[in-house]
Amino acid sequence: MIVVTGAAGFIGSNLIKRLNQDNFNYIIAVDKFDREDKNKNLLGLKIKEQVDRDHFFDWLDQNQEQVEFIFHIGARTDTTEFNWEIFQKLNVDYSKRIWQSCVKYQLPLVYASSAATYGLGELGYDDDESKLSSLKPLNPYGESKQVFDLWALEQVDKPFFWAGLKFFNVYGPGEYHKGRMASVVWHAFNQIKQSGGMKLFRSHNSAYKDGEQMRDFIYVKDLVEVCYWLMHHRKSSGIYNLGSGQARTFLDLAKATFKAMGMQENISFIDTPEDIRDNYQYFTEANMNKLRSIGYQKKFHTLEEGVEDYISMLL
Repeated sequence: MIVVTGAAGFIGSNLIKRLNQDNFNYIIAVDKFDREDKNKNLLGLKIKEQVDRDHFFDWLDQNQEQVEFIFHIGARTDTTEFNWEIFQKLNVDYSKRIWQSCVKYQLPLVYASSAATYGLGELGYDDDESKLSSLKPLNPYGESKQVFDLWALEQVDKPFFWAGLKFFNVYGPGEYHKGRMASVVWHAFNQIKQSGGMKLFRSHNSAYKDGEQMRDFIYVKDLVEVCYWLMHHRKSSGIYNLGSGQARTFLDLAKATFKAMGMQENISFIDTPEDIRDNYQYFTEANMNKLRSIGYQKKFHTLEEGVEDYISMLL
């Protein structure tokens, strides 16, 4: 049996779909299952059992001998939430219990960290573990992921294999429930569909022209492929970046979306909201050398390829 936490969410449900493709069908799906919109992500997937997040550790104590692997993808991911207690409970304390259970029962673990730990990127985007303590996240979400990453590195007792993955800007099917936190591709598709045009944020940084702010966008199919590979690799434990390794502009993304929708480009600009302007990232790009160095060789989708594949599903 393979455990996936955050199973009804965007990345968790895509991971289960990928596992099902190779006949891993004894999936233990862990989540709250209290949102009908999210639960739609599980339709058609092969799952052995759904376990409420709050009851998971009791379940694991009783069933640990049958568990082969744990993917801890569940987390509170809202970057506009500023109640630290929520992040402490869900992203830090819960993750520590997952880790400790994996140590106790000798279970391999892959967990979701985040590129939000890099803050404004003033120290670069290098997953060298000796440098991670210097990072300065911009919000409680990023801080919670940083706190757990550093805690994990400090532990004397570790699972025999573990990997923390710093997800960059993920987009793809199954994110419709995320609201403001959904990807720019999702928002672009809906905006273009409704209005025929796309509004991008103006640049408030003289080093970047309007629309030329850059992000490392990674297609969710590539992300879960790495997770799947690590499940079989089970060596070279550590913390790894997981992006495409190639920063692209928001203009590139908008143009790719118009093209995938078969529509003429109609792009305009609006001011970046003041509540996020001071902490707005103008550039992110994952250094992917570390993951490549342990043997991961598959190519990632280009932005255009990923957007075209995603939009074809939305249409």
